[in-house]
Amino acid sequence: MTAKAGKQMETLPKKAVVLVSGGLDSTTVLAIARSQNYQCHCLSFFYDQRHEVELMAAKQIAKTFGAHQHLVLNLDLGRIGGSALTTDTAVPKNRGMAEMTHGIPITYVPARNTIFLSHALAWAEVIGAPDIFIGVNAVDYSGYPDCRPEYLAAFEKMANLALKSAMEGQTRIRIQTPLLYLTKADIIQKGLELGVDYAITHSCYDPDPKGRACGFCDSCLLRKRGFAEAGVPDPTVYSRD
Repeated sequence: MTAKAGKQMETLPKKAVVLVSGGLDSTTVLAIARSQNYQCHCLSFFYDQRHEVELMAAKQIAKTFGAHQHLVLNLDLGRIGGSALTTDTAVPKNRGMAEMTHGIPITYVPARNTIFLSHALAWAEVIGAPDIFIGVNAVDYSGYPDCRPEYLAAFEKMANLALKSAMEGQTRIRIQTPLLYLTKADIIQKGLELGVDYAITHSCYDPDPKGRACGFCDSCLLRKRGFAEAGVPDPTVYSRD
């Protein structure tokens, strides 16, 4: 290899697939990946969720952070059902923290992170990205089983058994979870340090027809508490403001 070719290889950007939902957590993860000089290939999904407004936020966020690409895939999870986010089942409201951390709520979407990560894995192999970033959290969350550290470790192990590029020694996939052990307040503080404008993010499970957050679902309550504990104003527009 010539010195010139070696220098060119050294300056090639690191590639990463970043799952971007339009919410607070995934936006912070994108900001972290960009701060680490990754070339970010953002991936979002329309999966028949009732909060489709989050995709509008995701598109704006990807553009704001200079994503190299932003791919939006359509998944017909509404036909599978099983979740208040993809059916007409009422979204739980006004639950206390003890209730949120006990059991798995009806807002759980069956196998959602497995489905999302599998698509991210396929794209990562195609573009030669060894890193997949996802904004899962095991502290301030609603009890979803596919946000647990043991699940993520198992998926990473499976990923490296499944890929042609891994088998041939070209790529080893890493599932990057920089928010895994942070509180919502910690996440918000980290994002603010990296210049995240949380006013453009959307977290609500049950927005009104104008796309305004309800203020009472689990996601809204966790978001509100995060801003309060971080000691910074909550820029969210709620339907009853």
